[in-house]
Amino acid sequence: MRAAVKFGIWMILSLTGLPSVAFAAGSALTPLVYDIGMALFVASLLAIAFARFKIPSIAAFLLAGILVGPVGFKLITDPKNIDTIAELGFIFLLFIIGIEIDIRKIAKSGKVIILSGIFQYPLTVLFGVVIIKLLIWLGLSQIFTGPFDALYFGIFLAGSSTLLVVKLFQENYELDTESGHLSLGMLVFQDIWAIIVLTLQPTFSSPEAMTVLASFIGMAMLIGLSYLLAKTIVVRAFKWLAKEPQLIFVGALGWCFTIVFIGGKLDDAAHMIFDFDMTLSVGSGMSALIAGMTIAALPYSREIIGKVGIVRDFFIVLFFVGLGMSVPALDNMTVPLIAALLAAAALLARQVVFFPLFYMTGGDRRLAHVTSVRLSQLSEFGLVIAYLGIQHEHISTELSSAIIFGFVLTSLLTPVLYNNAYGIYTAGIPVLQKLGFKEPPDGLSEPPVEAEIVLLGFHRVASSLLHEIHENRPELLRKILVIDFNVQIHPAIRRMGATVRYGDLASEQTLLHAGLDKAKVIVATIPDDILRGTTNQQLVHMVRRINKDAIIIANAEAPITAKEVYASGADYVYMGRVNTARALDEIIEKTLDGTLDDFREEQEEKHGKSHERTEILH
Repeated sequence: MRAAVKFGIWMILSLTGLPSVAFAAGSALTPLVYDIGMALFVASLLAIAFARFKIPSIAAFLLAGILVGPVGFKLITDPKNIDTIAELGFIFLLFIIGIEIDIRKIAKSGKVIILSGIFQYPLTVLFGVVIIKLLIWLGLSQIFTGPFDALYFGIFLAGSSTLLVVKLFQENYELDTESGHLSLGMLVFQDIWAIIVLTLQPTFSSPEAMTVLASFIGMAMLIGLSYLLAKTIVVRAFKWLAKEPQLIFVGALGWCFTIVFIGGKLDDAAHMIFDFDMTLSVGSGMSALIAGMTIAALPYSREIIGKVGIVRDFFIVLFFVGLGMSVPALDNMTVPLIAALLAAAALLARQVVFFPLFYMTGGDRRLAHVTSVRLSQLSEFGLVIAYLGIQHEHISTELSSAIIFGFVLTSLLTPVLYNNAYGIYTAGIPVLQKLGFKEPPDGLSEPPVEAEIVLLGFHRVASSLLHEIHENRPELLRKILVIDFNVQIHPAIRRMGATVRYGDLASEQTLLHAGLDKAKVIVATIPDDILRGTTNQQLVHMVRRINKDAIIIANAEAPITAKEVYASGADYVYMGRVNTARALDEIIEKTLDGTLDDFREEQEEKHGKSHERTEILH
């Protein structure tokens, strides 16, 4: 590894002495190819080094831009070459984001996500504006001199990094947890708010009502036209292209740039058709995003993301390298100071705006606080907005550079904050309690329940189990007690006829007071990678101390874990992957003997159609 790094450094230093046009295989490289190759070469070396130390790759690309740009070794012959390619990356980025935004899923989100998503962004922008106004009042007016500095500062604070947060949730297998659902929902809403910012950004300099209205009218016209074309022509075109999968990529890019070209010509169309001048044209980024959103419902959307995503990643690298190249020389401490203020304000905003909002809209204290901590970084969308802010001459290069450094700083903090979110919450409980943020009543504050069956935790398996009991043995529901943290689903559980209590599964006192000592059957369905503060082995051991006679059913994710859970006192340990494999084995057998259709019909007649189930957790 060290030898590779030394070789890379030697290569960079050697190339600084070459003329602006390099040679390969005996033929001259054009300046454009040379500049792209140099940017990718340095970015790849840094990405390898950063991956070794688990530093976000975007930070490597930004640093690569600084090193190859005017501030660094001046390895790029013409920065406009990178800017041109970066513009394509910007368009592809928003096109893919558009495809991944599913309005139908947002409409089905819970109250916490919808209400928090609506109010979080504008409230955080307001918080940022107030922070800057306060700093100016305290005498820092020489740092924030631009008319839009306070507004952009608030906008930068309002978003969190989709790339970093989703990656960490995926790596820790927590996307399907309460915190994962809330975080993902908030990131989608933040992207939608960022879209609105991109729409309004050109009007910041002249925010007259008619100018703003014209921007939204232009966007609405483009959305309407895009949906019309998508439903009538594009869906048929992709049906033909699906026969040649490699053409889906070409068709997707063709559709993207069709909408980009139409969006840029709305002014000319309005003048030609209606003979009046209005600023209706939609920018290339917004047009690309609309192009993506209008084909998101197509059955080929996943394949489009896969094929365009590969090319997008290439251009995105150059986009972030181009941003890094725009960083000016640090002649004073202004840029580091603003970057530090951004990072500190981002951490503060999550506690002052995000956490109270999540709590007041129905999230329990732990969920609200843990999610707020995990969303503490700045957003890569903020880099895009800063990039356009420079083009519109709204902000200085110093403020744009500060958002880059602020993003890198909060990105470096993100893994630490993510992994220690529950510990940070636990340490802050006394303060939260004093401030009035209380947990819902748990088993300690309510009388014990006379329940024969107790479900410890409520997730996918418990949701399906309760559905089966409701359909086949509804008389059992009044004998069931559920203990779970997620207060948002408690009303739905009660409506099904079961009793539910808020409680910490790691607390023996809570479980004892809830009445586990009198239960006949105790079921633990939450896997270890979702449990917090305990494991199935520890939980079974604790429950067995409370109730020596109950039948305890638990789960395990591996054979060795199952053995440990049995040793702790479980009467039966099921493994979800084994049960699924056995079911699939039977399905494969039915497939091979030609009776799959009969088997499916039999199962659907007996259990109902799986896609028509109405469970608490969908």
